[in-house]
Amino acid sequence: MKLNISSLNKTYKGPDGKTIKALVDCSLTIEGGSFTVIAGRSGCGKTTLLKMIAGLEQADSGIVEFSTPVKTGFMFQDHRLLPWLTVEQNLALAFPHPKEKTERDAMQNKIQEVLAMVGLADRAASLPRELSGGMAQRAALARCLCRNPELLLLDEPLGSLDAFTRIQLREELEKLGQQLGLTAILVTHDIEEAVFFGERVLLMNDGTIEDALTIPLPRPRACRSTAFQEYCRKIEDSILRNDT
Repeated sequence: MKLNISSLNKTYKGPDGKTIKALVDCSLTIEGGSFTVIAGRSGCGKTTLLKMIAGLEQADSGIVEFSTPVKTGFMFQDHRLLPWLTVEQNLALAFPHPKEKTERDAMQNKIQEVLAMVGLADRAASLPRELSGGMAQRAALARCLCRNPELLLLDEPLGSLDAFTRIQLREELEKLGQQLGLTAILVTHDIEEAVFFGERVLLMNDGTIEDALTIPLPRPRACRSTAFQEYCRKIEDSILRNDT
């Protein structure tokens, strides 16, 4: 799989009727099996770009092109679980309605497999209100994995969690990405999170990709190491430089 994005542009009308430039001539290439991070301040266009890649929004102009057909999973900032359904029933929505017993059995086996993978094997019968924030995000991730995605798109999925849960989940997410060999694109405004996940970090500002940094650190990454913190400083310096 290879993703090519060329000269992508998108504008919106603001509440005052003025035109907002969400994306301005964005171009990039993403190779299969990589973990790319799109980072920047709130409102810089990073989520709009992610939704364009997912096909959830259409560009005014430009091209989003995959080298081969790709199964995609999209994980939002909140879990978006239906509150009246159990975890298992929410995950079942990721499948076409099974007609035959063999299809139903295959669906149940897959649901059990992904719930075990994210540490929720014993919460299949729980309703979303009975889950902690971290558990709910794990369930949302499990729902994505039910589709056997080749490309995982992550829109600040850890942003609403407390610091301790966030650290735990990002380590689990990194391990899963490595284990499954997924291509992943993560949107974040957290610099440390960008360095933790990214093999390449794209820095956006005012709808434009202004800088790109390669992060060649081995995994798992030690956040307190000198090398890790040096890359955090490089990103900070780039952001400050582009603000001037």
